[in-house]
Amino acid sequence: MKITDINGTVRLNNGLEMPYLGLGVYKSKDGKEVKDAIHYALKAGYRHIDTASFYDNEEGVGQAIKESNINRDDIFITSKVWNDDQGYEGTLKAIDKSLEKLQLDYLDLYLIHWPVPDTLTETWRAMEEIYKSGKVKAIGLCNCVEHQMDEIIQNGSIKPMLLQNEFHPKLVQQNMLDYCAERNIQYEGWSPLMRGQILDNKLLKDIAEKYGKSTAQVVLRWDLQKGVITIPKSVHENRIHQNADIFDFELSESEVQKIDALDSNERTGAHPDHFMEHFANK
Repeated sequence: MKITDINGTVRLNNGLEMPYLGLGVYKSKDGKEVKDAIHYALKAGYRHIDTASFYDNEEGVGQAIKESNINRDDIFITSKVWNDDQGYEGTLKAIDKSLEKLQLDYLDLYLIHWPVPDTLTETWRAMEEIYKSGKVKAIGLCNCVEHQMDEIIQNGSIKPMLLQNEFHPKLVQQNMLDYCAERNIQYEGWSPLMRGQILDNKLLKDIAEKYGKSTAQVVLRWDLQKGVITIPKSVHENRIHQNADIFDFELSESEVQKIDALDSNERTGAHPDHFMEHFANK
């Protein structure tokens, strides 16, 4: 990944250019809160918004994009099919519902939110049909480990373009980074700041002090230097601006390795093999 500025992109395996920095809107309330966050982000130069049907804010996202007066083709928009909508027919209906809520003719990226075991292959078959139809420009998955990705690759006819997993200094999953790199599947990280739990780490604070940056900025820069697309979430204008101010410094290879060494396989979300039980207990 060549890191230049907020306008930088990576090329997916189907040739689509995707901005490597985006705004995540998980838990952003539909309506004014999510619309304001997107307006702040677009004003700051972001051109990548990550939402999902499960977030229940697609309508606000769509309205914010419509109000922005920025050309639709200049904004990269991701959404995801939720667990209850998966399967072949359910997924075909889910994309139409998301497009309607977002007031869009197409999505740039559509993802399977979690790999529901009994329907994963059929869901991917629907994803391939949606991709061929032109309703989405790229397809991929979230929250997968090797055997789930293997199932898709072995049974599908189109290779995923992207995998979005939980990714932060306490959960590097280098095996998954390597898996994707070997197959030319782009890696993207959610919860890059570990829901704030990583921000008081001494190593990160020391590195941040060296560069005159915040710990969050150090982590987001580390994401990009690891070749990982990052989508920090915030609804605060100053934080959204700060999260994008990561292009005037570069971590040394030694610093990247020291941050890698913080890995303790610690998750803030569910494990891909146990998410069904996780959500059943919610």
